[in-house]
Amino acid sequence: MSARPLRIVVIAPLRFPIRRPHAGGLESAVWSEVDALRRRGHEVTFVAPEGSDFLPDADVFRLPPVVWPEGARPTDKTWPESYHHDSAPALGRALDEIAAHPERYDVISNHCLDALPLRRAPQLGVPMVTTLHTPVDGFAVAAHAAADGAGSQFLSVSTHTKTQWDAAGVPSTLLPNGVDPRAWPLGPGGDDLVWFGRIVPEKAPHVAVEVARRLGRRLVIAGRIGDEEYARDTVFPRLGSHADYAGELAPEPLAGLVGRSGLALATPAWAEPFGLVGPEALMCGTPVVGFAVGGVPEIAAATMGMQLVAADDVDAMTERAAAMLPSGKDGAFRAVVRETAERRFSLDLRIDALEASFARLLATESAA
Repeated sequence: MSARPLRIVVIAPLRFPIRRPHAGGLESAVWSEVDALRRRGHEVTFVAPEGSDFLPDADVFRLPPVVWPEGARPTDKTWPESYHHDSAPALGRALDEIAAHPERYDVISNHCLDALPLRRAPQLGVPMVTTLHTPVDGFAVAAHAAADGAGSQFLSVSTHTKTQWDAAGVPSTLLPNGVDPRAWPLGPGGDDLVWFGRIVPEKAPHVAVEVARRLGRRLVIAGRIGDEEYARDTVFPRLGSHADYAGELAPEPLAGLVGRSGLALATPAWAEPFGLVGPEALMCGTPVVGFAVGGVPEIAAATMGMQLVAADDVDAMTERAAAMLPSGKDGAFRAVVRETAERRFSLDLRIDALEASFARLLATESAA
């Protein structure tokens, strides 16, 4: 823990309320950070959409939810007009409040994907640490450049992500996401396959269904439907005797499902910046077979029990899954998988490093 409790503003991404069950890996990571900082005695002011956990009493920090109009097709990549008319302006008012009373806060931990906090950083009077969770965003790069780099320091969730943003002129320090071992306990394993995450094309759960079909093994899919058309037309028609959809599960049932599974499949169809499902499954002792894209190979290199194949190679994934499945019921193997995951991706380790980054930033500000 840091030498003294800090007064920390955490700015959330604005698309979904930050609560359980988590809408996605980003929301899960932010929720875990706020929860862990609060448990360590820090005073956390959360700027997040209405409906989130941990919200303060002050209305200015409770942002309007994103609302899709009747008949619209909600996706995880597009925004309805309510975002531009309501959510983004409310974020601006929250930043105004911080700037009006900078003496009330020590540091800002920014996870918002909107570029506004970066553009406003020099005028807030509170140093900001922004975590880069995504591929390079031109608006964020332009906002940082317009601020002449003032007011912000950056963390990246993977070396892959860091390299991309470094090349765009936004240098950062590596700090991977963390997983709470208490929320993802060691499980006994089993015979079934599991796939969990957002039901969207870029996560490609339909590939996991095909792997299960070829193996003749049962697959359970769990997660929020982030693209209704993709789920309806591509995923659900493939379900049947060998594949089930369990729905969007709360954390405890989801961790139980993963812990009872023999193998988790990770099938990203894009350059995943991190890939939180890997460490989550490994924390349960469940081995993982996935595609080697984006930052995912860094997880496999740092742990035991995760094996990767070339992107989109369903044949190779099927072969590797068949070879890995027997280990999914081996108690000793699963215990080692969890131990290596906890040693590398424990949430406590991440929060230790985050507190250290805050301390360095505040020391630099004090010296200046």
